Amino acid sequence: MKFGKVEKPELIDFTIPEDHLDTAVVLAKTPNNDPLNIYIGCAKWNRQDLKNFYPRGTKDELQYYASQFNCIELNATFYRIFPAEQYEKWYDKTPENFRFFPKITNEISHLRRLNDHIYPTIDRYLEVTSGLKEKLGTVFLQMHNNFAPKNWDRVVKFVEYWPKEFALAMEFRHTDWFNDEGASRELYHLLEENGIANVLVDTAGRRDLMHMRLTNNEAFVRYVGANHPSDYDRLDDWIVRLKSWYDQGLRNLHFFVHQNLELESPLLSAYFIEEINKAFPVALKIPQTLVKPKTLF
Repeated sequence: MKFGKVEKPELIDFTIPEDHLDTAVVLAKTPNNDPLNIYIGCAKWNRQDLKNFYPRGTKDELQYYASQFNCIELNATFYRIFPAEQYEKWYDKTPENFRFFPKITNEISHLRRLNDHIYPTIDRYLEVTSGLKEKLGTVFLQMHNNFAPKNWDRVVKFVEYWPKEFALAMEFRHTDWFNDEGASRELYHLLEENGIANVLVDTAGRRDLMHMRLTNNEAFVRYVGANHPSDYDRLDDWIVRLKSWYDQGLRNLHFFVHQNLELESPLLSAYFIEEINKAFPVALKIPQTLVKPKTLF
């Protein structure tokens, strides 16, 4: 992911901002006995993107990827709606505990920009996506950088139409959604009232997207490393914040690791999963990589 890329990441203040005041209120609503669900993965499974990951002779990339990770942020569905048979194949190639977190097609988010012509496309998208059955995690919508609060009515209509049986997360990128107090207040209220996750994007050049406002009991985090030594320190900071949220009631963590150059995403992911296992009452599998974490730099 090149979004938010900067030439000199060492000049960026990567400090995680303080929580929004309402985040604690949202987390406090969760019963303490709810199960803890943690899914950590990459955005792609292509061999050409994930170097130093696939052993020589690997025949099926998804099958091997799913033997190492428990989820994928499925970016492929942003570019096209695949036929139903493709979702069935993905389902069959992955183990029982694996989850897909697919991005909504850009026909809805970018080309038609949530206008009145999107609703047949939503139905078609969900019809085939439902083929993932119980392996379907949260579906997420990513809006274009220039989709501003002036289009608020479109957002409301989309949320009202969206079938509640499909878990949804939404990512907004126009700066006014976060820096205009009125716009952010309305957006957060809409998401919270409808049980929709408010995506957090941790990337160097857009620190305003670190709004730290959870709107349901789901931390949906898209982390973008800068191919820089600070990538690991930033992950350490996330462990501290996520542990704080867990202590306050967080029970659903979905964390996806990107880099400006995706080649080493599995290394960061393996490091992060190892640290998660130390901080939380889980024993996630640590992916095997051909290069050990923290030796890239």
